[in-house]
Amino acid sequence: MRIGELAQAAAVSRDTLRFYEQRGLIAAQRSANGYRHYPVEMVQLVQFIKTAQRLGFSLNEIGQSVAELWNAPSPDLAIAQLLEDKLTLIETRIAELGQLRAEIRQRLGQSCPLTP
Repeated sequence: MRIGELAQAAAVSRDTLRFYEQRGLIAAQRSANGYRHYPVEMVQLVQFIKTAQRLGFSLNEIGQSVAELWNAPSPDLAIAQLLEDKLTLIETRIAELGQLRAEIRQRLGQSCPLTP
């Protein structure tokens, strides 16, 4: 499938696909005339990348895990573990932000909020 077909099937722009390819997230075969050709399975991979981004994964995180997940004997379990790890990270960050909020509120009650 060519880039326009993949873009339409995965509901992304051609620029997005070019960017993903530049970052090494996806790969295309090049024909003699320079056109990109993608296997049909690439639709699923692009949708995975978009979903992972929406769930808070950076493109670097996705790039580090995509090949491992794609070739895992049990991709569902591997993805579930990634999501568990991400959830733990988010919960830790929420707790840190809660502590920061409490400290800022406390400092707002002081005459000079930046003194220790």
